[in-house]
This record gives sequence, C-alpha cells and structure tokens, in this order.
Amino acid sequence: MPEITIKDIAKQCGVGISTVSRAINNHPDINPETKNMIMDVIKATGFVPNNSARNLKRIDAKSIAVLVKGITNPLFSDMIKVIEEETQKKKYSLVLKHVEYYEDEVDVALELVKEKRLRGIIFLGGYFLHSQEKIENLRVPYIFSTIGTAVPENISRVLYSSIAVDDRKESYAMTAHLIGLGHRNIAILSAESEINSIGQLRLEGYKDALSEAGIAFNERLVRQVEDDIEHYSMENGYITAKKLVESGEKFTAVFATADILAVGACRALLEAGMRIPEDVSVAGYDGIDVGKYYNPAITTVRQPVKDMAKTTIKLLFDIIAGRKSYEHIVFPAELIVRESTGTAKG
Repeated sequence: MPEITIKDIAKQCGVGISTVSRAINNHPDINPETKNMIMDVIKATGFVPNNSARNLKRIDAKSIAVLVKGITNPLFSDMIKVIEEETQKKKYSLVLKHVEYYEDEVDVALELVKEKRLRGIIFLGGYFLHSQEKIENLRVPYIFSTIGTAVPENISRVLYSSIAVDDRKESYAMTAHLIGLGHRNIAILSAESEINSIGQLRLEGYKDALSEAGIAFNERLVRQVEDDIEHYSMENGYITAKKLVESGEKFTAVFATADILAVGACRALLEAGMRIPEDVSVAGYDGIDVGKYYNPAITTVRQPVKDMAKTTIKLLFDIIAGRKSYEHIVFPAELIVRESTGTAKG
C-alpha cells in the first residue's frame, strides 16, 4: 500500500492542504465541522502527521531509528553508543525509541516510519514473533539485532537481516562449565518462556547440557522472572532468587540468563546467609561492566556487543546504499570465568 500523505487527506476531504494543516495543529481558524470531518478521515486512513516537518513538505531526512526492548539492560547502552557514533559519522540523526515489553516493536516501527520519515531501523532486544505479512509492511531497511537465531519457519530469511550470538549454544557452554565444577542442582533464572525468545533459547541450552551430562531436568529449579516489572533488572533478579531460596529447593549454583539478573540474585543469596562461591556459585550472561566490578566478580558469557553494534550499523548503511540486500551474522561469545563460581560443596 502506498503511504498516505497530507495531500491525499486534503483531496479526500475536498479541502486545501492548509485546512488539513490547521485541523492537525488544532488551529482556531477552522470550522469545527470541517475539523471533525478531517480528523475522522485521518483516523480512518491511519495517516500519521509528520511532526518533525511542520511545513508539511516531505523532507528527505537522514534519520535512523533504534527501537529498544528492555532498555534497562545495560547491554544495550554500549550498543547504542556505538551506533550513535557511527550514525553521526554519516551525518545522520538518531531516533531512539523505548518499546515496552507488551508492545509489538514492528507496530511501533510502522507508526514511527510514517511520522519521522526514516531511512532505516535497528531493532534491539525482543524476539521474533512477527508474521511475514507484517514485516513486509516495513518499507525501509531494517535489522533485527540481538534477538537470537531462532526464527519461525514460515518467515523467509530474505525479508530481513539479523545480528546475534547463538544463545542456545552459549547457554549450553555456561551450564556445562558449572557441571564441570561438580554442580548437579543448578537453578536457572529465565526472562521469557515464549517460543523463539532469548530466554527460551538460553533455557534450551541449559537443558541440553543437563541432558548430555545425564542430569535429570528439575522444573522446580527453573525460575521465571516476575512479569509485572522490567524483566532485565537487578530488582527482578533479586525477587526471583529470593523466591527460589524461600521455596526450599536444594541448589548449589544459579545461572542467571543476564548479568543484571545475576547481580540482583547475589544480593538475595547473601541476605539468606549464603557465601558466593563457597556455598553457591552464580553465573550470568552478557558480559556487562557491572558484573566485572561487582564483588565477587561474576562469571559470564560475554557478547561482543561493540563489534555487533558496528556490524549492525555498517550493514544497515550498506543496505540503504544498495550495496547489500540482506545478511545474517552470528557472532561467537566468550565464557569469562571470574570469582563468583567455584567447585560444588561436597
């Protein structure tokens, strides 16, 4: 469908463009009935005024949007900084948009494209639950970055580009490391359970390692974070780990599927009188700075976020320029062993 313009609205209403402008801007110099008619047509057509260009002309703006799902996760701070720097080098402006957990990021993007006249979009966080029909409506280049490697089978990979690590593989590596230290009762703090979500991929990697080691999977050791507060936050790690302790379930290690959750979990474990790592080992995922400087420093899976961010923005500009059409890149992560993990007690 071609994009609806203010000229189309004016034609449909049988008025001039300036009259539509007055209706949109709530100008007093307009007949109330005419204004109501125009606003009804705008609502029916889904037209979104371009607030960044009040002269109502289509400006060839050089803007890139970054839509972030899980903005409290410090992982994205480093990525946004790199993307912003590279965008400025190209003399583009950056539009940063926080997407709530319950919002569909593609729906948000579709509205933003109409309003801001974007050249390209980067999606950070979230997971792939979008239909092919929906993503085909995005008329500008876009990249899904850090959403994982699992995509519904009915989605053609030529429709989009992606940058990620293999979350299932890296989660397996972390769990195998804990098993190698003698841990058998390993609790996991997981952020999502939906199919193709990052949380689900990391949970599957955890299960893979247990199965390969001949350790029975214990559902009571799988702890989903609280759904009514920000998933990737220290508060959620703290609350979820506290509930794990209060459950009475035996465990000698906790694998938090994000470092930010691990930091909160450490607080809950210490309050319960547990020593880290003497009584319980704690491991995280992402490799953010707070884990490195926490005491004890947290064992983690470090994602190469700066390299991922540079590759993401470079690929987007290549697609905008027509040098590439799409690409799917998987980065290797690195298991970093620090002070928070040790051999199982006994």
